[in-house]
Amino acid sequence: MKTIALFNNKGGVGKTSLVYHLGWMYAERGLNVLVADLDPQANLTGISISEDTLEDLFAMDPRPTVFTAIAPLKRGIGDLNPVKPIKLGSRIHLLLGDLALSEFEDDLSQNWPKCLDRDERAFRVTTAIYRAVLAAAADLDAEVILIDVGPNLGALNRTAMIAADVVVVPVAPDLFSVQGLENVGPRLRSWREEWQERLARAPGEIREDDLPSGLMKPIGYVVSRHTVRADRPVKAYQRWINRLPQVYSKSVLGRELVTDDPDPNLLARLKDYRSLMPMAQEKNKPMFLLKPADGAIGGHQSAVVSCYQDFLELARKIALRAGLSKKI
Repeated sequence: MKTIALFNNKGGVGKTSLVYHLGWMYAERGLNVLVADLDPQANLTGISISEDTLEDLFAMDPRPTVFTAIAPLKRGIGDLNPVKPIKLGSRIHLLLGDLALSEFEDDLSQNWPKCLDRDERAFRVTTAIYRAVLAAAADLDAEVILIDVGPNLGALNRTAMIAADVVVVPVAPDLFSVQGLENVGPRLRSWREEWQERLARAPGEIREDDLPSGLMKPIGYVVSRHTVRADRPVKAYQRWINRLPQVYSKSVLGRELVTDDPDPNLLARLKDYRSLMPMAQEKNKPMFLLKPADGAIGGHQSAVVSCYQDFLELARKIALRAGLSKKI
């Protein structure tokens, strides 16, 4: 099983859409998939499930969300209360997001330094999200976990990210996305180093299986064009495209790029798919699985086929670099 996180300090770069579509693509190719919504904004949950169904799920007591799983630790009354993920398809399930997850931020901040003192509860709090995701994945016999996190560098994201084996960075061709890259690399390195220091101090009462490796290995970036405005000159777009190879290599990998033609770190440069996105959101299904009955007729069908091939190629590249043993 491999855990893949998509992360950038800049919002609006297509991160959630990528998690969603990659999850469905892996499921389409025969893998058991868990997608985990660890962003307190719960955007992945919102695009995955219809509003009526979500209303029913959130009316349940307790709600089957990631926050419910960690709530006993938050309240100081126990350990995890694992929840069952929601079935989206025959091979894909979702660990529901929850706005209440943001309430866990202070607990995580306070317990991070306590791990250095071999504090057992500090380790249980710090690993709570990882263990909740792992429990949900084990219940499904999942072969791949895809994690969606918010666009920030806070304690919640740090705790979510140490659960990741590999990291894919979505970017847009603009100034702020490039600046986000410059923040991501150093922060990933510091989180990795700090967690390794804490791992060495884990008390014997904590099972080894309950401790994430915290590898967070960067395996490449994806350029998404859906945020490019119609009034933005092509020249400006190309300017940022040209800067991305060196910025990613230097900031995220910590080394100068010898050659950027072709850029070895570029996983994909995705199209807009603007005509497909509204239909997909209305039907709560991935763009590449839209049918004529969904409104994808005429030229839309050729766009659906193109979209499928684009995401299949991307999914294969990520699987290869992540070390997934099953052929996609």
